[in-house]
Amino acid sequence: MRNKRKLLIEQLDQKLQPFSETRKVLVPERGWINTIRTTLNMTMAQLGSKLNITRQGVKGIEASEASGTITLNSLKDIAKAMDLKLVYALVPKNGTVNDLIQIKAENLAKKIVLRTNQNMKLENQGIGDEKIAKTIKDLADEIKREMRKSLWD
Repeated sequence: MRNKRKLLIEQLDQKLQPFSETRKVLVPERGWINTIRTTLNMTMAQLGSKLNITRQGVKGIEASEASGTITLNSLKDIAKAMDLKLVYALVPKNGTVNDLIQIKAENLAKKIVLRTNQNMKLENQGIGDEKIAKTIKDLADEIKREMRKSLWD
């Protein structure tokens, strides 16, 4: 089961790899539809006729994209009408999915170990910093291996 999970993570990271550069992409303030349409020197009426909607309809679509309320289906239809392809993905903010899991596991392990050590200190049984660091690392590895659901709490 563990190897299967590891394989799934590796496959997901592979699928998302082409999107890694998207972290650098800044969405235009007025949205992609408006930016591309105006760059192509296409009027709202022209785009509207391709979509069988009015100029006002296009204006509404551009506004809904800019405000973040547009649907994926609308984006697909518009992309098709403009001879474009809609590309859609959810990507980690930093690094890979594997990196995300590692960071979450380390944070959870740190929280658990430091909470336990605090209780032990109260009973005069605290452990040294080096031992704490090793315990955190070992626990993080175990949490990552088990893919504990508590990673996402």
